[in-house]
Amino acid sequence: MKALRTHAVGGPETLTLDEIDAPTPGKGEVLVDVKACAINFPDTLMIRDLYQFKPERPYAPGGELAGIVSAVGEGVTGYAVDDRVMAGIGNGGLAEKVVVPAGRMFPVPEGVSFEKAASLLMTYGTTIHGFKDRGHIKQGDTVLILGAAGGVGLSAVELAKAFGARVVAAVSTEEKGQVARNAGADEVVIYPKDEMDKAASKELANAFKAACGPEGANIVYDIVGGQYSEPALRSIAWEGKFLVVGFPAGIAKMPLNLTLLKSCDICGVFWGAFTAREPVKFKAQVEELFQLMKDGKIDPLVSETFPLERGGDAIAKLESRQAVGKVVVTM
Repeated sequence: MKALRTHAVGGPETLTLDEIDAPTPGKGEVLVDVKACAINFPDTLMIRDLYQFKPERPYAPGGELAGIVSAVGEGVTGYAVDDRVMAGIGNGGLAEKVVVPAGRMFPVPEGVSFEKAASLLMTYGTTIHGFKDRGHIKQGDTVLILGAAGGVGLSAVELAKAFGARVVAAVSTEEKGQVARNAGADEVVIYPKDEMDKAASKELANAFKAACGPEGANIVYDIVGGQYSEPALRSIAWEGKFLVVGFPAGIAKMPLNLTLLKSCDICGVFWGAFTAREPVKFKAQVEELFQLMKDGKIDPLVSETFPLERGGDAIAKLESRQAVGKVVVTM
């Protein structure tokens, strides 16, 4: 079988397409013929050794996949050969076959493509956990979403609307703004791509405040970080929740006096650790996502697909912050 693997620390150009032996499922495991593997921001970090988890090399990146069961290990119940499944596995998805613990899998809902199934767990899973467990979202909230046109960002737009919130989408271009509007955003703010000085940062904060309204944002969903976090924090409502999700623009240094002035909370959203620590709640949230998809309230946007041999290009596209929606590698 073929697998796109990292052998040394580096960017996506260092990945190599290797011919390796197919794995065999052990006790409690299932062998999946991978049909689609979605690319996520952790994939860009892991191959550079910049992520919390550092798997032993060589390994294939790709933590979110969908495919068909081709073999079932000892003790596995509920799955059979030829079942259509989806899974979140951390890494290993950029391969033609992968062994998956049965407890990390879910059946692909009827009528859902492999590409869309592979795009659901990490993005929408992160967001439903962030909104419900960390942000305590409620009907009528105003939610400011940074990076609102990416995979996680669009999941936030859709889920916030599904939960009855008003959405302010912050993006870097008007084109991405239209993508966010198409997903249901009520307001769009375009932020600058270039380095901001103090005056520009204040101007952006004022733009966020104007879009969020006089009460401010009850929830700030920060997928971007860097120079955009402080202006967003300045637009937060009294007792608002600032949810820290990712840092493609860098790790922000936040003026903590603002948390006192707004009596607000800065909360981390670490979905991977949550799924391991609270598997029952995690599975219940995935079932809720399936129902929302069935009801037509969420629908992953797959903007581009790449073949396995070009999986490095897919990672590079996400790393350069050019991707809209989800980028998926297909087998």
